[in-house]
Amino acid sequence: MSCPFLREQPVAEGARIICRAFQINQVLRDRQDPLAQRESVIVERYRFSREGVIYIINLLEPHIKCSTRRSRALTTAQTVCIALRFFASGTFLYTIGDAENLVKSAVCRAIRKVYLALKQFLGVFVVFPSHLRPQVVKQNFFAIAGFPNVIGAIDCTHIPIKAPPGPNEGDFVNRKGVHSVNVQMVCDSMFHITNVEAKWPGSVHDSRIFRESHLCTLFERGDFDGILLGDRGYACRQYFMTPFPDPNPGPQTRYNAALARTRARIEMTFGQLKERFQCLKSLRVAPDRACDIIVACAILHNIATIRKERIPVVGVQPDDDLQPVHLDQPSGRAARDRIVEHHF
Repeated sequence: MSCPFLREQPVAEGARIICRAFQINQVLRDRQDPLAQRESVIVERYRFSREGVIYIINLLEPHIKCSTRRSRALTTAQTVCIALRFFASGTFLYTIGDAENLVKSAVCRAIRKVYLALKQFLGVFVVFPSHLRPQVVKQNFFAIAGFPNVIGAIDCTHIPIKAPPGPNEGDFVNRKGVHSVNVQMVCDSMFHITNVEAKWPGSVHDSRIFRESHLCTLFERGDFDGILLGDRGYACRQYFMTPFPDPNPGPQTRYNAALARTRARIEMTFGQLKERFQCLKSLRVAPDRACDIIVACAILHNIATIRKERIPVVGVQPDDDLQPVHLDQPSGRAARDRIVEHHF
């Protein structure tokens, strides 16, 4: 009887036969074109119109494009739409994976690629005092309630996160007992975010975030000719106007009313940002990744605002607890008194 293994080692050939018997065929699931939907469906899923999504795809393609199509790697369009869907819904990763025929790990990698790529455009889309000329910014703010020389409205907002492990867990508990990141933002009168500071735990006070920010350094050096409007959680400085704690009837009351109406722009910006990107209502990620996602959403908000995308319907925002009133600086009180004397 002739041997069936003339040129092969019997053991090696036998091992190959056994491997073929137990081989599992790889199943590559079909994935639809994410933009092959009605315009209303695209806006609902991604918070951008078809043209807006294509703009973001073209913007990020050099930074997130896969170098190979091996194993049917995700296209740039698929990667961007997966991330936008997460930002817009804030749902669990496996839920997005089930909708896109992807495993959870692939969804996580796609989202990370997109928000890290968006961070590289921070200096392009988030510019202080604005993309407009400072004089135009001041005129637009003045048209709201007659408050002069304003180049920005500033405030902080808390973005809830899951409790991080480790010894620093208590630092992220804010005054409401919720784990969060305290984010400082500045906006102009057109709801553009002009400055974002997303790196502080929820227990840190708003005034400390501003004192240690690069923006404060620029104002202290006198780089900007204009003032910021803040709430009572900040100290009144020469360039930072806050309300009178106990206003007298007349000019001081009118000053407080004008400041409140003008400063409301930042509260409205927060409302639009969180309604457009529902993930900011609760992030189930580590604090460092949460900060990157917040910055990415701020950039996307500015892109949507500049491109005049559909504005989300903003519900009534709950009033935040007032933080302790800080003592005003003499230069700040003098500047506030001059504004009251000449304009109110």
